[in-house]
Amino acid sequence: MSTGRSTSTWRYIGQRVIQTVVIWFIIITLNFIIFRIMPGDPRQALLGEGLSPELRVAVIERFGLDKPMIEQYWLYLVNLFKGDLGYSFSHFGEPVIDTIFAFRFMNTFLLMGAALILSIFIGMAVGVFAAANRDTMVDTGSTVTFLIAYALPVFWIGILILYYMGFLWNMLPIAGTITRGYSHDFSTIGGFFVYMFDYIHHMIGPLIVLTLSFIGGFYLIMRDTVLDVFTQDYILAARAKGLKERTILYGHAMRNAMLPMVSVIAVNMPYLISGAMMTEYVFSWSGLGLLTYKSVLSVDYPVLQGVFLFLASIAVLSNFAADILYLYLDPRIRY
Repeated sequence: MSTGRSTSTWRYIGQRVIQTVVIWFIIITLNFIIFRIMPGDPRQALLGEGLSPELRVAVIERFGLDKPMIEQYWLYLVNLFKGDLGYSFSHFGEPVIDTIFAFRFMNTFLLMGAALILSIFIGMAVGVFAAANRDTMVDTGSTVTFLIAYALPVFWIGILILYYMGFLWNMLPIAGTITRGYSHDFSTIGGFFVYMFDYIHHMIGPLIVLTLSFIGGFYLIMRDTVLDVFTQDYILAARAKGLKERTILYGHAMRNAMLPMVSVIAVNMPYLISGAMMTEYVFSWSGLGLLTYKSVLSVDYPVLQGVFLFLASIAVLSNFAADILYLYLDPRIRY
């Protein structure tokens, strides 16, 4: 029996690995094609107008833009596996890999990571508590509150926070990730902590906005899932055994309600990388969301191509990780 379950487990993992690789190759192929079938001259779109003649020749040779499409695709794959994503038009010919990962990726990762962690834990905790107190003032009040927070436009909340907490009350910085013109000395521990507190101070505004926008979804899913679990036979059996409600709630109901949450968290993982475009724009937070917005305006196709490929890869890997996690959370899969 154990050998059979082990074989099924490895077969399941192998199938998911093959699916992930196939989907990823489809994504990188579409990423290559889309930016070459857009209206206008694909070569002109890829080369841009602001490049110097020397850099223009170098780009043509590096990416084979004077070659047939199939040869360009092969060269695209070779450069991709070398980590060469091209050069940015709007950042003075800077390599796309540097444009994405120099500092913008970390800014977005820290902001979105903090927002997702806060919203997941708060949403799950309040959702379980509301389900345990169904049809009470606690349940009704929390549901209405989080539904309103979920429905409000993020840019509107951001503007309100900037106006009241930034402009009127002077509690938060107006924009940016650090105080402009302020010298940060990293040679001492004190200088590092000064920089860290300044960074966190700038993060508070967008963090509030993003947490409010995410928390409603996690709350509603957790509450509804726990309520559904309460109707299952094993919950009735646990109550018939005389187990405490706290044990039933956290030892049985919440554990099984975590299964749908894994999928929801996996779907939201790309936000760790993409950022929230409108929130980063409102707060001038220099992350990948703001970079994507500016790249669309400046028609910076190499940057957009690199960002889209990166986001798609994160989405594929997140879903693969969720499938593997399901393997250990749900015993039925192992059988």
